[in-house]
Amino acid sequence: MPERAYDHNQIELKWFERWTRGDLYRAEENSARPKYYVLEMLPYPSGELHIGHVRNYSIGDALARYKWMRGFNVLHPMGWDAFGLPAENAAIANKRPPREWTHSNIAKMKATHRRFQFSYDWDREVTTCEPEYYRWNQWFFLKMMERGLAYRKKALVNWCPECATVLANEQVVEGCCWRHEKTPVEQRALEQWFWRTTAYADELLNDIARLEGGWPERVLTMQRNWIGRSEGAEIDFASEFGPIRVFTTRIDTIYGATCVILAPEHPLVAATADAARRARAKAMVDARATKKPDDLAKEGFFTGAYAVNPFSQERVPIWVADFVLMSYGTGAIMAVPAHDERDFEFCSKYGIAIRPVIRPVDGALAVPASMKEAFGDYGILENSGEFSGLASEDARRKMTAHAERAGIGKGAITFRLKDWGISRQRYWGTPIPVSWRMCRSS
Repeated sequence: MPERAYDHNQIELKWFERWTRGDLYRAEENSARPKYYVLEMLPYPSGELHIGHVRNYSIGDALARYKWMRGFNVLHPMGWDAFGLPAENAAIANKRPPREWTHSNIAKMKATHRRFQFSYDWDREVTTCEPEYYRWNQWFFLKMMERGLAYRKKALVNWCPECATVLANEQVVEGCCWRHEKTPVEQRALEQWFWRTTAYADELLNDIARLEGGWPERVLTMQRNWIGRSEGAEIDFASEFGPIRVFTTRIDTIYGATCVILAPEHPLVAATADAARRARAKAMVDARATKKPDDLAKEGFFTGAYAVNPFSQERVPIWVADFVLMSYGTGAIMAVPAHDERDFEFCSKYGIAIRPVIRPVDGALAVPASMKEAFGDYGILENSGEFSGLASEDARRKMTAHAERAGIGKGAITFRLKDWGISRQRYWGTPIPVSWRMCRSS
C-alpha cells in the first residue's frame, strides 16, 4: 500500500473548523461538576505572538485539557494586558495611535491563539484598555483613597526636557532619553500618586514566618531585607535654618558624630548652600537616574553651615552627599565615621574628624590615627558624657528616653520598603479617577 503524504493544511484546517464550530471550551455557569480555574499571564499586545508565548500557553492548555478529561468544569479565560509602557513605546516607534496599534495587535494575536486551538473560553475575554474593564481599576482606586491608602506627594521623577514628559527607568539609556540620545535626563520634583504600602510593613514582615519551610530561606531573607525594618531614634540637630532631624539606629554613638550629612534634594540644602553648591546638589540628584544607590561614589561637599549636636553641644559641619537618600529615614544622617563603615570612607576621603566613642567589651578604645576601618559592633561607651561606661544596648534605651524627655528626639522605626509611586504620567494607561481640582479641594 503506497504511503500517503501528510497534508497538514488539509488535516489541520479540517479539525480547526470542526473544533471552532463545536464551541468546546465554554465553562458552565451552573454545574455540579468540581470547578477548576486555569489562568496564564495575559500577553502585552505590543506585537505578535512568538514562540515564547506558544511555549507558555501550551502548558496552560495541556493542564486545562487534562482537567476536562478528569471531569472538571474548567474556566480557562484569555485576555489582553493592553495598557502600559510596552504598548505605548511600540505605538510610538510605529508612528500609530496607541489604541489603533493595540487593537490591531490584539486581532493578530487572537487569530494566532485560535489557529493553535488553545482551549480558551472566548466568552470570558477581557481587554484592559476598555472602560468595561478599567472601571474596576478606578473603583479599587477610590476605595483605596477612602481608606487613606492612595495619596499625593511630591517625588523625584525622570524628566526629559525635550520630550517635556516623565520617563520610566527603562526609558533612560546611559543617562539620556531613549528617544533623544544626546538629551540628559533630569530629576524633577512633581506631584505623584502613591499607594501607602508602608501601612502593611509590619504585617508583611511578620507573615513571612508563615512561609518558612515552604519557601527557600534565601528568598525569605531577600524579602525581609527588602522590607528592611530598622529600629532606632530620630534626633534634632539645631541649626540657624531650623532643626535637622536625623534617623539613627545607633544613638549610642552620637557623641562620635563629627558632621551632619543631607541628601542632595533635602529642603535645607537650598537654605544652607549658595548657588554653586545648589547646582552641585542638583547634579548629584540627576546622576541618580543612571545609578543604583550602591553604585554611588560617595561624593559630597561642605555647605558652609553648621549644626549643633544636641547631646554634646558640639558645633558640627553640615555636608551634602550623594549616598544619603531622601527616601530613607529623614533624608539626613549624623556621620559617625569611627563606628560606621560608609561614614568612615566618606569622612576619610574629605578629612572630616574621626572620633571613637565605643570600645570593645574586652578591649581598648581605638586611636583615630591608626584606624583602618570603622568599629561597628556594640561595646562600651567612652567620651560620652553621663552615658560613659554603659553598654551599647543599655545606652540606646537611656539615650532615647533622655531625648524624649528633653524634647530633642524620639524613638522611631523606619523601613526600607517605600510607598509605591503609581503615576508615571503615561498617555496609554488606566485613567486615575480623580482630577487635580478635586484633589486640591479635598
